[in-house]
Amino acid sequence: MEINDKISKQITETSYLTTDNTKRYRPILRYFYEQYERINYMLYKEDVWNELNKKANFENYTIEMCESDLTQLVNWGNLTALQDTNNVSTVEEFKHRKFRYQLTEYAVEIERLVIKLENLHIEGASLEPKLIERIKEEIQNIEKTSLKDETEVLSLWENINNDFKRLNQDYQDYIKTFYNVKMEEVAKHKQFIVYKNDLVRYLREFIKLLQDNSYIIEEELKKLEPRTQERFLEKVYLGQKRIVRIDKLDEEIDEEEVLNRNKEKWQNIKRWFIGDGIHSSEVEKINEKTTEIIRKITRIANQIAESKGNVSSKKAQYKKICEMFAKTKDLQEAHKLSSLVFGMFNTRHIKGNYVRQTDSISSSLLEELPNEYEIKPRIREYKEKYPKIAIVDRKKEKEEQIQNYLKQIQENQREMQKYISDGKICIKQLPVVKSNVRKTLLKWISKAGLTQDKQITIEDGKKIKLIYPKDKERCVLECEDGKLEMPAFELEFVE
Repeated sequence: MEINDKISKQITETSYLTTDNTKRYRPILRYFYEQYERINYMLYKEDVWNELNKKANFENYTIEMCESDLTQLVNWGNLTALQDTNNVSTVEEFKHRKFRYQLTEYAVEIERLVIKLENLHIEGASLEPKLIERIKEEIQNIEKTSLKDETEVLSLWENINNDFKRLNQDYQDYIKTFYNVKMEEVAKHKQFIVYKNDLVRYLREFIKLLQDNSYIIEEELKKLEPRTQERFLEKVYLGQKRIVRIDKLDEEIDEEEVLNRNKEKWQNIKRWFIGDGIHSSEVEKINEKTTEIIRKITRIANQIAESKGNVSSKKAQYKKICEMFAKTKDLQEAHKLSSLVFGMFNTRHIKGNYVRQTDSISSSLLEELPNEYEIKPRIREYKEKYPKIAIVDRKKEKEEQIQNYLKQIQENQREMQKYISDGKICIKQLPVVKSNVRKTLLKWISKAGLTQDKQITIEDGKKIKLIYPKDKERCVLECEDGKLEMPAFELEFVE
């Protein structure tokens, strides 16, 4: 994003929405907008005053106040004032200039946005299955249409963008609306089961249609050659360039910005259906979200059905138990029945994984041996005590290991000195070497090969340089444990 003057400057045209006299400015601009929709673009101050004077809270509204409000709206850029000199016959009339007022383009768009925000809670979100079919047909026509003139290409481009924008917005609004709805309250409604069946059927049909068409769209997008896409977007720009904007004749069109914006829109459409290799496509997300909605709706419906079934069955059980208590002869028999129905009162059951001494199912509880369980307190401050372990002094063992390691390094250095000739180690001239020498040579070669200057510092502080063989010559390095075919490298010791 490039931060320029357009992004940084204040939008004074919206000042009328948040000022002290907003209650006067907004009705004025709304009246101008309604007349604009009826193709009545130019209004006198008398027209505005006569209209507002009929409304509530405008009984004391004077023509001077109306003129002052219109002037302020002109200063903010919401209105343009044009002097009407057609019917001027005297100097006095010319001094008291009579203006006609007209909405600016900014004010028209702001009023449209305000009206949309006012009705936002009324508009419901829905998924239109036909949109995805229409996008599929438009994507399939790109290659054929790219060979036609700019007008047809631009028309197809605008249709694709409008349908794609609506599909994306409807999908997000629908998912958001579902998650905003409190399903617990909806579930209490009598018509929930009908609502559930209709919604599940609607979503399944949408998913099926989306899957059938999205795979075709994905294949079509992958089949489009880069040259076809470039030709298509180039003709889109040429078509956009031919559209003359009267209100922007004094502005220069930034060709690179328009081309980049079109390319970004095209890449977003492709990413929506295909993905970008890192994140999954929006089509997959729609499938996951709609499947989750279906699962949640079905689960709530099942819970309602189970709860109703449990209530009815428990009611019958309680009735049967009451009949059994009513038939008992005395209180003692009622106590016995209570012990069978409700069990023992005020008892604590401890469940454990204990080992019995016998496998007999007829043995009495009194014959079993007692089991002991350690109960730990459930408080935050409780900590288990661990046995203390003494720290053993291993300084002598560490020193022995260090001495052995240094001794091994010295032996390797003495062994490597045998193979240095004229400050170099030539792999192809080496005799049969030990396995540790081979490992050291390969380690040096691999490390030096990864550096830019092919030089490394080895363990004893010396520098060596890796020299590649001419004409990619190869040799055989003979070792005690086998033979290794490799390039005929040379390791040169650098002073």
